[in-house]
Amino acid sequence: MDIDLFRRLCETPGVAGREERVRALITKETKGLFDSCTTDAMGSYICVRKPTRKSKGAPLRVMLAAHMDEIGFFVRHIDDAGCIWVNAAGGFDTRNLFASRVLVCTASGDFKGVMNPGGKPVHIASEAERTKVPGVEEFFIDLGRDAAEVKKLVEIGDFVVLDTPFLETPKKLVSKAIDNRLACFVAIEAIRMLATRKSGHACEIICAFTTQEEVGLRGAQTAAYATKADIGIGLDVTLACDTPGVPDNQRVTKQGDGVGIMIQDSSMISDYTLAAEFVSVAKKHRIPHQKCILPRGGQDGAAIQRAGIGARCVAIVTGTRYIHTTTEMVDKGDLKATIELLGEWMASA
Repeated sequence: MDIDLFRRLCETPGVAGREERVRALITKETKGLFDSCTTDAMGSYICVRKPTRKSKGAPLRVMLAAHMDEIGFFVRHIDDAGCIWVNAAGGFDTRNLFASRVLVCTASGDFKGVMNPGGKPVHIASEAERTKVPGVEEFFIDLGRDAAEVKKLVEIGDFVVLDTPFLETPKKLVSKAIDNRLACFVAIEAIRMLATRKSGHACEIICAFTTQEEVGLRGAQTAAYATKADIGIGLDVTLACDTPGVPDNQRVTKQGDGVGIMIQDSSMISDYTLAAEFVSVAKKHRIPHQKCILPRGGQDGAAIQRAGIGARCVAIVTGTRYIHTTTEMVDKGDLKATIELLGEWMASA
């Protein structure tokens, strides 16, 4: 696996509606892999790879959906002290935002800062003040600069991402924005895998690197209407709650047990015959896999499933610990299994 590409994807800033930097990186990295590539009105990058071998009938049109956006913020106000106040783009558990390092991305450059909620520090706060969990609207960003300079550099509408370095351990990868640069990486690596095979593939592959998933599957919806696919595959992360404090029956997936084949989440019920196909391919090629159900949360496959006259859809996921934090963690073996399953299925479709 090209771990350096995964690192660069994760570290590139791109919140919902401002995915252009991620799209530029994907454009560069996928050169020569597709027969045509276009950017639609929503900013999704739609790449088509035509069949490389004949099929018995009309080739299936398969749409892969991998969203480019990460959760983040937009600047909504700059006060007279130079503090930057933000509006969330995506879902946050604010308990994870205390003492965060952030990157404020502007037309004149990117500026590092820190994020904290307003209020008293622990040394002088009452017990009630110490235990209160603030809302996103109570957090501000301090760039460590004079107010006049901040107002010169930053404008309403500039975007903000959490800022932490990528970490690789012997078995795991840790970063912000693994949700969902992982899916972008999986799609690229699976297509690279197909491109090296002499046997080729009989299906037409439409790889949609979509926008604004974190605020409502918006890019996938418009891309799916334009694509009119027969089959949709939502590529995403899912919960791996195999950690202390979570009952075993609520873990969703277990890291190290392989790629996840999602049977149901709150946005979609996968086509059962398609899910069975993926299980069959996994067994045939001895790819570690696990079926899973996510009680709350969704992914782009739901938009494909309901676009136009509809499509058969399934979600292929990778169990990830600590989702929507700066310490999202994925198992290398599970990531490899996700790429292999997607590639093998496309080769057989």
